[in-house]
Amino acid sequence: MKLDLVDIYTDYLISQNQQAIATALSKFLDGQISHDKITRFLNNNRGGA
Repeated sequence: MKLDLVDIYTDYLISQNQQAIATALSKFLDGQISHDKITRFLNNNRGGA
């Protein structure tokens, strides 16, 4: 099952007990999704931080 970025980011936010940042999410995903892609996603989607 392939998750889209909104699902991945939502799960990441739910699981965080510290500051949630795009760089940390990218590192958690072993670089499979770059922090730049995550940042662009957040900037281009309604409700992004």
